[in-house]
Amino acid sequence: MSEYFRKLIKRDPPPAALIRFRCAKLHRVSDAAGNSKDSEYNTIYDVLKSRGWKETDVDTEWHIFWTDKDWIHSAFDKMHLDPHQHVNHFLNHYELTRKDLLVKNMKRMKRQCEKDGRHAEAAKYNICPITFVVPQEYSMFVEEFKKWTGSTWIMKPIGRSQGSGIFLVNKLAQTQQWKPRQDWNPSQSKTDKTEDDEAAGVETYIAQKYVESPLLIGGKKFDMRLYVCVTSYHPLTVYMHRGGFCRFSMSRYSADKSNLNDLGSHLTNVAVQKHSGKAAYKRTGAKWDVNNLKSYLLTTASVDVVNKLFSDIEEIVIHSLLSVQKVMINDKHCFEMYGYDILIDVDYKPWLLEVNASPSLTANTVADYEMKYGLLDDLLTLLDIEKYLTGHELQIGGFDLLYKDGLRYSPPEGSIFTSYLGCYNNRLSQLQRLAQTRAWELRKELPSSSLFGEQDEPARSEPRRQSALTENLNPEDSRLDPSSNPKRRTVRPYPPASK
Repeated sequence: MSEYFRKLIKRDPPPAALIRFRCAKLHRVSDAAGNSKDSEYNTIYDVLKSRGWKETDVDTEWHIFWTDKDWIHSAFDKMHLDPHQHVNHFLNHYELTRKDLLVKNMKRMKRQCEKDGRHAEAAKYNICPITFVVPQEYSMFVEEFKKWTGSTWIMKPIGRSQGSGIFLVNKLAQTQQWKPRQDWNPSQSKTDKTEDDEAAGVETYIAQKYVESPLLIGGKKFDMRLYVCVTSYHPLTVYMHRGGFCRFSMSRYSADKSNLNDLGSHLTNVAVQKHSGKAAYKRTGAKWDVNNLKSYLLTTASVDVVNKLFSDIEEIVIHSLLSVQKVMINDKHCFEMYGYDILIDVDYKPWLLEVNASPSLTANTVADYEMKYGLLDDLLTLLDIEKYLTGHELQIGGFDLLYKDGLRYSPPEGSIFTSYLGCYNNRLSQLQRLAQTRAWELRKELPSSSLFGEQDEPARSEPRRQSALTENLNPEDSRLDPSSNPKRRTVRPYPPASK
């Protein structure tokens, strides 16, 4: 929380008084009545306001703009941004977050690794279920479909979210609308053919082999929603949050082929489950904290199995981002918080279902609100708009540095767990210690140049008075010196060199 830094590091004027933000209407929940039992609250607006930052509607006078994807596509290229301004999407984020492009980039990277003889690394890109884009790859889909007699496939529209348009099939006849036309006339002009195709109105889908043996808890299917922040693609810099949650189906799972139309037992999307009418949904929101999942798995599997599972999930994140690194348009003003959807099968193998560019920030329970509030507060601290950090921190609140410029970061050697994901989220105590450490470091550095950087333009004409407040703080306390910590994080090149 920024209060820790403000208490220990005094500045005049306070940085928060100079920060201005914009927030897209999409993220501003308005409930004028305020008396609905089912009110849902979008946390990002609350977090931005809680920091004491000032909201603005001016198109260019802001430090951070939490916007929607449409603005990025339509307006970003037309604006000149100052160095201190931040936007929450990369220009072509869809290379990772559109279902068909995600699969395309993963396949491309796999082929490249195989071409270079890096077969072990190529296998790391087999993280999505078998997937085809239809109608473009319909014939390839048919060939694969026939190899898996009696299998179930899930059909997903590439541009929709919240479970909209998804259905399951186990017969080719159910996919005929994507079958290429057989009445093509060679004499027909290219223009005419294009018009005919548009008239057909076939929406592009992905056909993905359904994971028919998911890991169940209490007889119910679930998947994981995890949060990853990328602050740069060149060099690739990735932070992963310790939190997140499992999304549960409110109906018992059944592999019965006659039950394919019961999407409530197959899809875990909150947008689907909130219509279940179950009392348990109103009580729990159909969600379970990832920390609870890790604790539960430790009672049903060994520590080694759980460690491998969570390390494999981290590898999914890293390889998916590596697959788009070269095609992503990097911009120093941009960052992105992705929502990763991960499914675990009965063999404790994780599968990447999709990556969301705008994961829902709306909370449907008190616990959900608190988790997302803390997540977003840590994200804003990570961005360091108020200029308190050095930029070399390995942990900031609930976010841990996972990967940076070819190096992977893990817990210290000898730790019980090999991944911080799902571990206790010590965000508040960590932020307090981090603030104390920075106050001590700044006290040693004073007098120094501007700590707030070049971003507080209104104050440029006045001299800035800065000091480190060290009340109740012993600067000689070794616990505040990061170099005194005997436990260093494991840092190793990644991907490892092929033997």
